[in-house]
Amino acid sequence: MPTLFDPVTAGDLQLANRIVMAPLTRNRSPNAIPPAIAVDYYTQRATAGLLITEATAISQQGQGYSDVPGLYGTEQLDSWKKVTESVHAAGGKIVVQLWHVGRVSHVDLQPEGGKPVAPSAITAKTKTVLIKDGVPGFVDTSEPRALDAEEIPGIVHAFATAARNAVETAGFDGVEIHGANGYLLDQFLKTGSNVRTDDYGGSIENRARFTLEVTRAVVDAVGGGKTGIRLSPVTPANGIEDADPQALFTYVVKHLATLNLAYIHIIEGATGGPREIADRPFDYEALKAAYRQAGGKAAWMVNNGYDKPLAETAVKEGDDLVAFGRPYIANPDLVRRLRENAPLNELDKATMYGGGAKGYTDYPALA
Repeated sequence: MPTLFDPVTAGDLQLANRIVMAPLTRNRSPNAIPPAIAVDYYTQRATAGLLITEATAISQQGQGYSDVPGLYGTEQLDSWKKVTESVHAAGGKIVVQLWHVGRVSHVDLQPEGGKPVAPSAITAKTKTVLIKDGVPGFVDTSEPRALDAEEIPGIVHAFATAARNAVETAGFDGVEIHGANGYLLDQFLKTGSNVRTDDYGGSIENRARFTLEVTRAVVDAVGGGKTGIRLSPVTPANGIEDADPQALFTYVVKHLATLNLAYIHIIEGATGGPREIADRPFDYEALKAAYRQAGGKAAWMVNNGYDKPLAETAVKEGDDLVAFGRPYIANPDLVRRLRENAPLNELDKATMYGGGAKGYTDYPALA
């Protein structure tokens, strides 16, 4: 019977344990360039079986929040390379999360002040973060415009290019495609944000087309064994919803099963909120079973609200990896604390977004 602290294989990734640091937006990358202090931040947490970086934009158009990192410029790649080299020297494994926010953006962040893009011109009922004079603040997202069909291949290509640069230039062990939390891929998937009438809207097959095209392109660029994908079937994050998520995501995972991915990363319930949503029931075991029955062999990663007892139960019952989010902000040595049943540091919510070392690299490890 495997335990949380046993090694596991996820595609090409040989992981020392089954504990994953989930992607965590920290808004500390002015000009979309990871700061020097990010080397310390990630290296401090390198005892995780796998580190997944904060969401990282594939293009300026993909940016949705102030001071989040990118993968589309030389300085960005050079800065990320310093992070990966340090994590590897500490014995860790690290992948980068590839991000296009779609409609969850603001004109101040878009090229030439243009509108954010989306499958349909439906404004997200959510806010984003803009940093003015060093002070972060929440503002309403801007009205998006619907992507023309001829623009979509360019975004697919941008995902593939970012993945290739991440692995070949920046030295990441792999990539995670962000298909969750109401961002661009999720917007195409779900009926609440996609009312297109072309080949990318309407039926489940059409709404899933973009996500599958992006995933295939990334696999072609870096290999399935270095590719993961994150999905959130029922989260209401960023004003997202779907009329029939069980059927939608069953279709998606059955098609992902043919791509020999490293892992499937599933957010259970509401991102950062309750694990079960009364008006959005979902059978996650049935989803995993559908994936396995379709021949999928990727590691199955679960996420949202896990503590040690719940994580141990998940591994015993057949999940391969458990991702921890906010506990990793305040506890760089989370693996050791879980192993030794040590108390956890308290999270300082005031320093989660923006700033410098305070609340970023100054949380103490166990003596």
